[in-house]
Amino acid sequence: MPTTPRTVLITGTSSGIGLAAAVAAARAGWRTVATLRDTARAGALREAAAEAGVELDIRRLDVTDEASVTAAVDGVIADHGRLDAVVNNAGAGHLGTLENDSMENIRNVMEVNFFGVLNVSKAALPHLRATGGRLITVTSVGGVVGQPFNEAYCAAKFAVEGYLESLAPVARTLGVSVSVVEPGAVATEFVNKIGVDLEAGLDAGPYTGALRRYIDRTVEQFKEGSAQTPAGAAEAVMTALHADRPAFRIQTTDWARAFVGTKLADTDGSAVQDLTTTWVA
Repeated sequence: MPTTPRTVLITGTSSGIGLAAAVAAARAGWRTVATLRDTARAGALREAAAEAGVELDIRRLDVTDEASVTAAVDGVIADHGRLDAVVNNAGAGHLGTLENDSMENIRNVMEVNFFGVLNVSKAALPHLRATGGRLITVTSVGGVVGQPFNEAYCAAKFAVEGYLESLAPVARTLGVSVSVVEPGAVATEFVNKIGVDLEAGLDAGPYTGALRRYIDRTVEQFKEGSAQTPAGAAEAVMTALHADRPAFRIQTTDWARAFVGTKLADTDGSAVQDLTTTWVA
């Protein structure tokens, strides 16, 4: 057992799953380093910590900036002496389809959701090796099942899952556990950050009808009461932190398990295509 409290670094903690996971980890006795790109947006995080009666070490970390990542990880080691777990939660949603989207937008989605995970994981791995630690990444059911108008987002999440699935057995040889957590719809601000004004008239050219049908369906999924709470999704992160032998792939609800299971059993792709086509047709 460590002689000092175990330390976890969590990215993207300004709201949603990251905020809930930071509070839950602190409640469970972890020394929790809660990071976010802009510490001026830490008000909700500080309030949640105060309500829970826990302390958080709140620091700036921009996952797309290697210097920021290095400074944050080095600072944790300098101040706390160890790093036992990392939770990659920072990410950004995006709606678009190839013909209408810009390559700049697509690259930005990959930068945050894929390369950002790699930046943090690469900096943390030497320290996780030293503690026999855990590398946990919040992906999405969209990291397994491609979804209409989420082409860039799903591509980034597919890339994360493929990279980490490949890394996991290598890291295990040196005592580091690698897991991905796959939420479905979560009632967070996420759906409000996808870059589409749902109140404005949509103009996606020939794709306008399909996009409207997709958005109508998605808004219903993400409405509070229909979607999982951030705290519920954070429970799966806690499972990955505490299980003796955490699974590589952890879904957060029965719905997510069934949805991912459809893809994993779909050897010719027809089951997924039949399903997702109904979202836009």
